[in-house]
Amino acid sequence: MTTRTPREMGPRTLAPTSGQTIGPFFAFGLVYPKMHEVAFPHTPGAIVLGGTVLDGDGSAIPDALVEIWGADSDGSVPAARGSRRRDDHTFTGFGRAATTDDGHYEFWTRNPGSVDGEAPFFSVVVFARGLPNKLHTRIYLPDDEQALAADPLLSQLSPAERDTLIATRTPEGHLVHDIWLQGEKETVFLAF
Repeated sequence: MTTRTPREMGPRTLAPTSGQTIGPFFAFGLVYPKMHEVAFPHTPGAIVLGGTVLDGDGSAIPDALVEIWGADSDGSVPAARGSRRRDDHTFTGFGRAATTDDGHYEFWTRNPGSVDGEAPFFSVVVFARGLPNKLHTRIYLPDDEQALAADPLLSQLSPAERDTLIATRTPEGHLVHDIWLQGEKETVFLAF
């Protein structure tokens, strides 16, 4: 029997495989009970933060994942362990929500307080098909115009860009904020 080296066998052609920025493995280890309940629903101070994830044409993205991190209402950064275990009373500051078929995401959380004098905001990460990397952004509370005007990040943006980061307050006290991944209304994303 003669043994041939790979070089002697000639060039090998491998079939290309598809990218997997998001795929069948995505839910493994990411989905857990009550993951969108950063605060227990209907408890004092609990609000709903929700919106729609949209592409540049305004079409809803039905398979995105949105994560938020936020300070507690007093501005303290939660340090409780077990942010993936919901015990219906510990505020962990972290939540994760998958979008619905209509691109809607929703969290039960609290209004974050100011940390280090900045305007109160949620840190947000968006994962979606076609994105080779996650996107980082913020959602600011709309209530304190003076704090928003003085915020170091917002003060560097044009008024149109600034508006893509500020939520709208509903009459019930909840927050609505749409996230546009591209196009004319594209949300400002941050480089890390």
